[in-house]
Amino acid sequence: MLFPVFFIIMTTFPSAFIIPTLAVMLDSILGDPKKLPHPVRFIGKWLDLYENAARKVKINLGIAGWIAVLLFASVSWGIVALVTVIPYLGVLISLYLSYAGLALGCLIKESSKVLHVLESGDIVGARKAIAMLVSRDTSELDANGIRRTLAETVSENLNDGFVAPLFYLCLFGPGGLWAYKTVSTMDSMWGYRTERFNDLGRGAAKTDDLLAWLPARITAYLMIIAGKLRGLNIKETKKHFKKDARKMESPNAGWPMATAAWLIGGQMGGPTVYFGTVKDKPVLGPIDKPWDKTMIRALIGLCDKTGTIAAWVFIPVLGMLSLAF
Repeated sequence: MLFPVFFIIMTTFPSAFIIPTLAVMLDSILGDPKKLPHPVRFIGKWLDLYENAARKVKINLGIAGWIAVLLFASVSWGIVALVTVIPYLGVLISLYLSYAGLALGCLIKESSKVLHVLESGDIVGARKAIAMLVSRDTSELDANGIRRTLAETVSENLNDGFVAPLFYLCLFGPGGLWAYKTVSTMDSMWGYRTERFNDLGRGAAKTDDLLAWLPARITAYLMIIAGKLRGLNIKETKKHFKKDARKMESPNAGWPMATAAWLIGGQMGGPTVYFGTVKDKPVLGPIDKPWDKTMIRALIGLCDKTGTIAAWVFIPVLGMLSLAF
């Protein structure tokens, strides 16, 4: 009986509203679909093959990177557009691809796991757990370093893993979501200023900056709304978050990070090890205010609330815009 009811609902109400709503619910309840074939894994494999081919034929890597952005983003959108119009089955595919493109549930679950392991006294286990979420070197982090790293990655990934994908899902459907996710995946794999990726990843990094520009700023303001509802430090946040956000090398990462730092009252930034090199990242938030477990829990709750507000705003507003066009 469930399947006929499901298809009646899906054909009666615009999928621009129903698909994102169900996707957000599934993400919240189930988190990352680890036992199912995740599109990001396929994208990653194809990007590895492309990189190897580009290096073998000795094409200009800067040009190869820009070609990859156009090629993989358009192919991803095209494949999703084709499979989601399959009669009956396409509805389920649309729902799965939409759900798989959102990562707030996974972010909350994994960050809570890191905090639990750390607070149990297992600092080695906490280093290993946090290493699964970040690209920096975590092998020498102390408890304060782990909590600071956790705060930074949770706040930054609120936009990258949920708000921005939901924005493109609501506005352009599953195809738009996966075009964005493809660029984001490309940036996460190639977007490093190292000898290996400096040229190849430039196109992905610039395109990801452009696509995430508006969602990152929306995320910051939604966090402030969520912070007000949770009784956090709104006055100081409004005074400082924009200035701090602009300190970051990335045009987008600083917006949710600075907002979270001021709302919760903990410092982000400072010396950070990437690929064996210490990078002195800009300081965001109150100086010399270390993170404790209560602050991390407050941050996780803030991100959860922000995600809920984003869904309540994006699904009706952007859904109506998508129908209009």
